[in-house]
This record gives sequence, structure tokens and C-alpha cells, in this order.
Amino acid sequence: QVQLQESGPGLVKPSQTLSLTCTISNVSITSAYHYWSWIRQSPEKGLEWMGAVAYSGSIYSSSSLASRVAISRDTSKNQFMLHLKSVISEDTAIYYCAKSGGSSRVPFWDNPLDAWGQGTLVTVSS
Repeated sequence: QVQLQESGPGLVKPSQTLSLTCTISNVSITSAYHYWSWIRQSPEKGLEWMGAVAYSGSIYSSSSLASRVAISRDTSKNQFMLHLKSVISEDTAIYYCAKSGGSSRVPFWDNPLDAWGQGTLVTVSS
């Protein structure tokens, strides 16, 4: 029953920071073994996992984007955020937030992303 919804500007200028918010409904962001990810999709690259925040607050990010990506959360609002610095036109994509599970034996990256937001198109252009 968990629901996720992305929000933020649909247009960002080159060199600026792309910031998006994912609002979670029906499940607490701190629920045990819940992990919250950002994924993007473009014709050029397909689906690309960007990073995640765990229920504990631990942060994970793609090695290819680590220098530009920051993931954060606001537990009081049941939200987590994506910040992508120094954007270029190739960062134009549909951005999704999604949830996956895990356990003490199975890391979350071995579990499916079983709940997704509808996605939001972000265009990088001057």
C-alpha cells in the first residue's frame, strides 16, 4: 500500500542543481529494512540507479554519479530528496523514486524495487 510521489521543477538550467522530493504515504520512511532509491530513465542510457537512503539514515550512491549526487531525508515530513549538482543536457530524464526491502541476511540491492512513483520529467535546458 506504500505510495510514492515525486515533485520538483520540470526545467533546470545547465550548471545548476537539480532538486527533487519524494513524498511517501502509508509507510514510515524509518520502517525497518525499507530502502528508498532514486532512479532515472532516458533514451540514451535507459534505467539508471542513482542512490538511496536506508531506514537507518545510511546513504548509498552510484559510483558514476557520487561526485554530483546527494541524497537526504526529512523524517518529520516522511520525505527524501535528490540533489544533482552541475547538471548538463544529458541529465534530462524521467526521474523516479522507489522502495525496496532487505534484511540482516539479504542486502537491499539484491531485492526488487517493488514500489515506484509515477515519475517526473526534468529537462535541462537554457
